[in-house]
Amino acid sequence: MSASRFSHLDCGRCARRHAADELHNTCEDCGGPLLARYDLELGRPSLAEVLARPPGQNRLVELAPSRRGVLVPTLGEGATPLLPGERLAAELDLPGLLVKDEGQNPTGSFKARGMAAAVARAAELGVRAVCLPSAGNAGGAAAAYGALHGLDVHVFIPRSTPQPIVQETNALGAEVTLVDGTIADAGAALAPLAKEHGWFSLATLREPYRLEGKKVMGFELLYDLGRLPDVVVYPTGGGTGLVGMWKAFDEMEQLGWIGSGRPRMVSVQAEVCAPIVRAFEQGLEEAPPWESPGETAAFGLRVPGALGDFLILRALRESRGTAIALDEETIREGTELLSTKLGVLGSPEGGACLAAVRELARRGWIEREEQVVVFNTGSGLKYG
Repeated sequence: MSASRFSHLDCGRCARRHAADELHNTCEDCGGPLLARYDLELGRPSLAEVLARPPGQNRLVELAPSRRGVLVPTLGEGATPLLPGERLAAELDLPGLLVKDEGQNPTGSFKARGMAAAVARAAELGVRAVCLPSAGNAGGAAAAYGALHGLDVHVFIPRSTPQPIVQETNALGAEVTLVDGTIADAGAALAPLAKEHGWFSLATLREPYRLEGKKVMGFELLYDLGRLPDVVVYPTGGGTGLVGMWKAFDEMEQLGWIGSGRPRMVSVQAEVCAPIVRAFEQGLEEAPPWESPGETAAFGLRVPGALGDFLILRALRESRGTAIALDEETIREGTELLSTKLGVLGSPEGGACLAAVRELARRGWIEREEQVVVFNTGSGLKYG
């Protein structure tokens, strides 16, 4: 049986090395996010070998952190479809447009990927209770995987979170606390209780393994296309998925599966809360928190500050990518296009990405013949 090559953790900011099989949140020196590293000298599986395995999140066990490999419990996450959508492609005059529909994951969003890895690893390391602030979907996913692994889950979410997500998180057995304000306010309310009770934090990039689940989206692009696309368009709140895919591309090169070429990465945010876009346009290496975020239908984008801001910005610049912010009407139009031209009842975050593609094509930044992958990160059924 193939086994994980997981060897240690490196701080993404100061590069301090941390032991693999000890419980960590962030770097002990600088508080930066920790990144899992793998010893490929122990063996590099070929792409053909991996493609011969059953599809799903655990397909590439060698580059997954769990010591249980294919035996790690699962709800069937991963292997989401990459949809060509001819009518949608014709509407935007982009024949190479594809939509990766993450709404078909368990709990109806891409958050299942990260929580599948993070909760499994926490359970392996002896954690009994976890917590996180969430804009919504991550809380539901944490509750589901907490139930799967038998962990207590404490979720603090903004009071404005759609009721279907609050109901889902409660129904899956988590303790839910509603907080006025944003995910940042939820995090501030949670912090003293987490410290008092010894709950382990699963907050975005404040533990190493959600990113390891999200990075699989990058591997799946290669599995399905046989190459990487020219452009990847991704909605960015905490940015774990974007950072994770960028990490996956580097790991693919280390495996010998691809060369040095990379997709141009696009970060999509809402105009009412766009810290990454502002920092990118100003040439900054970090993104100062957004003051007084406004309301947006794409509630997953209402994240005033991201711990991995410097990693997001680095990926955008190294890929020759860009960042774009959209108003609410434009997001609504993009979401409607997903539904009426593709048949996917998508999330407003996915709609924002589609609207971003239309605008970037209008500007000439995306060319007609390029292959473009848009991420729809959740099901519209959860936004009632």
